[in-house]
Amino acid sequence: MMRIDVLTLFPNMFTNPLGESIIGKAQEKDLLELHVHNFRDYSDNKHQTVDDYPYGGGAGMLLKVQPIYDNLKAIEAQTPDVKKRIILLDPAGKPFNQKMAEEFSKEEQLVFICGHYEGYDERIRTLVTDEVSLGDYVLTGGELGAMVMIDATVRLLPDVLGNQTSAQTDSHSTGLLEHPQYTRPANFKGMEVPFVLTNGNHKLIEEWQLKESLRRTYLRRPDMLEKLDLTKQMAKLLAEVKQEEAQKDIEE
Repeated sequence: MMRIDVLTLFPNMFTNPLGESIIGKAQEKDLLELHVHNFRDYSDNKHQTVDDYPYGGGAGMLLKVQPIYDNLKAIEAQTPDVKKRIILLDPAGKPFNQKMAEEFSKEEQLVFICGHYEGYDERIRTLVTDEVSLGDYVLTGGELGAMVMIDATVRLLPDVLGNQTSAQTDSHSTGLLEHPQYTRPANFKGMEVPFVLTNGNHKLIEEWQLKESLRRTYLRRPDMLEKLDLTKQMAKLLAEVKQEEAQKDIEE
C-alpha cells in the first residue's frame, strides 16, 4: 500500500476529488492510504498564523518554516521507518511529467506540500526531496497541482486500474502519443472504423497502431520523436508517415 500525505491550508479541497473514481476506489481496496493535514494546526502562534512579511521587503507574504517543519516531524513520527519523497509544489520546480509519475509510483510514501501566498521561506526547501511544478504558469496555490500529480501517480500503482496494460500504453508512457481508438458502431453517419482494426489480423493491427502513434506524435509533438530511439521498424513506418503527410499537403 502507498501512503500519501498532503500539507495544505485548504484540506476540504481534497475531500471530493480524491474520494471519487479511480483514486476513491484505490482507497476502498486498501491500495492507497491518504492523509490530508492542515499545517495551520501546527503553528506555534496563538493566532495560528502561518505566514509573515519577508525580510528585506517585497510584495506579498511568505509561508513560515515552523508550521511545515512541525507537521513533517509529526508525519515522520507516524511512519518512522518509511523512506519518504517530500515534494514541494512550486512554479520554480522541475516540470512534472509521466516519467516523474512513474518514479513516484514506486515509492512507499509521498508527501506533498502545497504553497500559498507569495512563496516560501527558503529554509522550507531544505526539508524536501523534490521541487516540482505542474507547468509554466502560476496557480493560486499548490492544491490543484498536488491533485493532478496524485492522480497521475496512483493510477500507475499495481491493481489500481482494472487493466494495467492500459497505463503502460498511455500517451507519454511509451515515448509516443497514443494511437487513435474506436468502438462500436463500425460505421457512424458515414464515419467508418479503419478496416484493419476489424479484420482480426493482430500483427497488422499492431503495426497500424504503431504507425498511427508515430503519425500523431509527428504531427502534434515532433519534439518527442527527437528523444526517442527508433527501432528499424519505427524508422520505416515514420518515413512512410512523412511521405504520406507530405503528399497530403501537395494535394491540398
